[in-house]
Amino acid sequence: MIGNTVIIVAGGRGLRMGQDIPKQFIRVGGRPVLMHTMEQFYGYDDSIEIILVLPEDQFSYWKALCRKFDFQMRHQLVRGGETRYNSVKNGLEVVSGELVAVHDGVRPFVAPETIKRCFHAAEIYGAVIPVMELVDSIRKVNGPNSEMRPRYAYRSIQTPQVFRTSVLKKAYELPFSPDFTDDASVVEAAGYEITLVEGNRENVKITTPFDLVVAEAFLKSK
Repeated sequence: MIGNTVIIVAGGRGLRMGQDIPKQFIRVGGRPVLMHTMEQFYGYDDSIEIILVLPEDQFSYWKALCRKFDFQMRHQLVRGGETRYNSVKNGLEVVSGELVAVHDGVRPFVAPETIKRCFHAAEIYGAVIPVMELVDSIRKVNGPNSEMRPRYAYRSIQTPQVFRTSVLKKAYELPFSPDFTDDASVVEAAGYEITLVEGNRENVKITTPFDLVVAEAFLKSK
């Protein structure tokens, strides 16, 4: 596991939460979501390099939270950009390891086993993302019309998305496009193939008040 790095992107403003506090700082189980997220990566590899990308105006607040909760896990703070694309690009500037993961700061329940699968597959294939089979039926919407699509042909995408560092840095030389919804879309646009591995169902992205209810219930069940 030598040379593993994770860029944790946490640029949320909490608008969909209906709260003043950014969603990555909202408390779940008594502590900020972001702390739970970081602990999952140390649970996988306590020597992993963590690069935390935050809006610069949130640096002092985060440092105050770390003091308040006696949170001492090693990490490097990097200034976020105007978009997620720019934030990841800023994080990549300080990455030197062989493999790099990019993870959403508000996915606090990624399993260490999922992280392990992604890193191990990335050593072989170079570009890996965790996915889950769909459980709901889906339809394609076209104006007032819609049509069924076979759910077995689709997957929902999670993070961490893990790449050889050389692959991800090369991909991020591309100019920004609104079609870049995640790192895999950037890498694919650069001509690389993406390998899929199994994620974990609990690895949800906390973006709404309902997600917080689910997160609290999940922690209590543990």
